[in-house]
Amino acid sequence: MGWLENVIIKNKELENERFEVTDKDSLYFLGPNLTLRNCTVVLKVSARRLHILGARFIDCTFEVKQELKNHQDWVRASLEGCRFKGRLTGCDFGHWPEYGSEPEYQHGFIENCDFTEARLDGCRIMGCDPTPLRFPKWPCFTILDPIRRAPELRGAKWPGLVGDVLVGDLHAHPAPTRALTYYAPTLVERLESTPEQLRAVIEKFDCIVY
Repeated sequence: MGWLENVIIKNKELENERFEVTDKDSLYFLGPNLTLRNCTVVLKVSARRLHILGARFIDCTFEVKQELKNHQDWVRASLEGCRFKGRLTGCDFGHWPEYGSEPEYQHGFIENCDFTEARLDGCRIMGCDPTPLRFPKWPCFTILDPIRRAPELRGAKWPGLVGDVLVGDLHAHPAPTRALTYYAPTLVERLESTPEQLRAVIEKFDCIVY
């Protein structure tokens, strides 16, 4: 494997531009001191190729062309009024300063963002109010305030292994967890259920958005 090229965008305020983060032979660093406003960011690299270092995104659109898995750098970004499209799995957004010691973790934030054109699975909103966010509809579903509502959710009869594995482990998520989104078809495949059986229980709770 050859050397990777570093693509560094920092110390700038940019508006109405399009960024292609797509070269698999590059490492991308967005920040520090970077503000993007009304920009389109096209992502087609793995999580380990994308590093967000305290960047601020305002009214931007993220087009995720390749499934982005386990990307925790979003908690080092400030996201205001942004729209997400594409598949994101195991990603965390919001304010979670305890996640790392670097100063950019203090700046994580999310507000008024739109995920309705995204497919989220195992993604969390940390330390920020999820109410102003627009979450994807069914077959995705979002549990609001999952840790506090865990006892209530455990009281229901869930199909397959959903109760034991998903609901039973809600208390194990980090304390700042404010919302948790899953993709039902993938979830039920692992937990021996069906989307129809799962939805029948989900519909009983006002703390679940679907």
